[in-house]
Amino acid sequence: MNLTSSENVINAEKQDLSKEAKSNLTKLAAWVNDSNVPFLVTSLGMIVMLLWAGSYKMTAPGAEGIVPLVSNSPLIWWHFKLFGPYVGSDIIGLTEITAAILIVAGYFRPKAGILGGLITTLMFFITSTMVITTPGAIIAVPGIRYMRYMSLVGLFLFKDVISLGVSLYLISYFGRKAILSENYN
Repeated sequence: MNLTSSENVINAEKQDLSKEAKSNLTKLAAWVNDSNVPFLVTSLGMIVMLLWAGSYKMTAPGAEGIVPLVSNSPLIWWHFKLFGPYVGSDIIGLTEITAAILIVAGYFRPKAGILGGLITTLMFFITSTMVITTPGAIIAVPGIRYMRYMSLVGLFLFKDVISLGVSLYLISYFGRKAILSENYN
């Protein structure tokens, strides 16, 4: 990418959509975009969730709570066999806390945010598969043949599918910032 095209990308990045919006509905959408609300809400929400969940996994109840999830995972069933439930849970918690710190660092150094997003992408991909493999996550509807729904455990795990999408969004956001920074300097 040459200097002229990188300047065009930077100018497009700074485009104020509120000047283009005509109706109240599109003006609201433009304000949300121009104010960077999606990034702020998703990144801060992810940071808080990772810090909270990561520190909880470093307690005895937190470790004991994820034993059935990890033990039935086709991807990390070996984790607790290798480390035990308490050290294994501590490792998972530290990974979540590290990812949160990297996402915070991404506000200042976008490549750190990319790394945090990659860690959470792997993490949430693994936990998303647990919806299928954890006993009791998907249960039958009484009286309706072939009907299944998610139990509370299933819904708890399904939030990780959404978190996987947020992780990919953060990689994209921080990646765009890092690319612009590389091309601008």
